[in-house]
Amino acid sequence: MDVNFAPLRAWDDFFPGSDRFARPDFRDISKWNNRVVSNLLYYQTNYLVVAAMMISVVGFLSPFNMILGGIVVVLVFTGFVWAAHNKDILRRMKKQYPTAFVMVVMLASYFLISMFGGVMVFVFGITFPLLLMFIHASLRLRNLKNKLENKMEGIGLKRTPMGIVLDALEQQEENVSKFADYISKVKE
Repeated sequence: MDVNFAPLRAWDDFFPGSDRFARPDFRDISKWNNRVVSNLLYYQTNYLVVAAMMISVVGFLSPFNMILGGIVVVLVFTGFVWAAHNKDILRRMKKQYPTAFVMVVMLASYFLISMFGGVMVFVFGITFPLLLMFIHASLRLRNLKNKLENKMEGIGLKRTPMGIVLDALEQQEENVSKFADYISKVKE
């Protein structure tokens, strides 16, 4: 599988004034989920840069706890994804409640890290960047270029790191999935 990295989006496109941000419709969860997934795919390199800066600062202040926290989160995430592929009840929970699934992973990681005394490193080095990504992806309105790039990701023309993570969480845009199904039927 060939993995391509998304380009770094212009910072004025990533975080301009309030004209491109709006509160999501909390009553329509699928539309909100589509917005979050779409923005996570489109701005993934910008999110990576912001998270890397925050992780670097926290890692500089407490390198051992940051490495330990990263290892614990990766192992817990991998364990939960593996378990979800092997247990139907976890698979359904992951598909229906993706935020709850991520919260369970983070809480399990928190409790494991608290045993080693690195809670503040976990909060500021791992959880805070994820929270900022989620807030930005929830509030940022999509544009045409954003939607087009995500269609290419969804039909398999491009594979990116965020796309792989979202596939592991079984989170894809509903419209992208419908479009990909249509393309596969046309090919047959």
